[in-house]
Amino acid sequence: MTSTARRLAEIRGGGPPRRHNARTIAALTGNPGCDRRAVLDSAGADKPGLAERVGFPARFGQSRFAITRGNAFEAQVKADGGAELLRLVAERLGVDPTGPATWTDLGAEDHGEQPDAAGQPGRAARSRAALAAAAPAGVDDPAALFDHPLLGLDVAGQRVHLEPDLVAARLAGRFHVVEIKSFPVIDGQADPGKVAAAAIQSAVYVLALRELLAAEGHDAALVSSDVVLVCPRDFANRPVASLVDVRKQLLVLRRQLDRMARVDDLLARLPADFTADPSTDPERLRRSLASVPARYAPDCLAACELAYFCRAETRAETAALGRPVREALGGVATVAEVLALAAGSDPGAPEQAEAAALLRAAARLRADALAGQPA
Repeated sequence: MTSTARRLAEIRGGGPPRRHNARTIAALTGNPGCDRRAVLDSAGADKPGLAERVGFPARFGQSRFAITRGNAFEAQVKADGGAELLRLVAERLGVDPTGPATWTDLGAEDHGEQPDAAGQPGRAARSRAALAAAAPAGVDDPAALFDHPLLGLDVAGQRVHLEPDLVAARLAGRFHVVEIKSFPVIDGQADPGKVAAAAIQSAVYVLALRELLAAEGHDAALVSSDVVLVCPRDFANRPVASLVDVRKQLLVLRRQLDRMARVDDLLARLPADFTADPSTDPERLRRSLASVPARYAPDCLAACELAYFCRAETRAETAALGRPVREALGGVATVAEVLALAAGSDPGAPEQAEAAALLRAAARLRADALAGQPA
């Protein structure tokens, strides 16, 4: 065990690291400037256990109803060997949906192989071989659909195994990741937050698939950055496909993964007695977590198990009001400073001068409104 691995094991309490999946990797990109999250995720710490121990349990997650609904919709879309799914994807990509195609279920029962490192019976190796063999070789090659392949990605020194819903190969000459979600598209519009979450999760799969093909000697650019998102249309269960460009999400994802790969830089800034062991005394654990800078924003509530703990720390800070507010205030850190500037105090830094002028103007408008005077 290297010194870095030993230190990370000490931080989490010596137990096995909690493994990432596509959702947790996607969540990493939501707040790339948060040292606290980067350290805990690099160590594979038990963040739900930590949140419970310090008195701020996580309050998010998918309901059983949502999971059941999602599984039912996916099964419906993939019925009959994926015939309807192939039509949707092909039409969205502008190719002939009636051409020849193959369907391979890489998540089927094992064929007598020994389990691999993921605990899957040869599934990772089967996925690698099948996807590499499907690299486009000619215009006459039939389309190939791969159900539930098992991909891999390195995250902070750990090999993470990922399972996209589907990979479509040889359609429009490229590989496309296909994500099936149960949230509806109503009058051509879907919930922007859910689409954004699906996009970053899909970017994780795109990156893993590109790395797989590159390792097999193929051009990583064969994997398109256009992901096919399949959702139910309106209030029925009829599926509709949309293209989502994840190039931006890929850039953010690579940047954050590169940062976590440099975990030694993060560890060098930690106090010597820093711990994230859930069995530690709660008061010591709170002090330990507070010793690492966090970057709380309201978005964290939907993506990080420690969000409520971090929010409690920032009650008096403008960060708790969201990044747009913090940026509009020119980086003024606390609510007390905002109120002082609005009351006429001189800004403490040149970059806050514009925010101070706007705050004083807003204070005057508020005072006039309360006095019943027209603006």
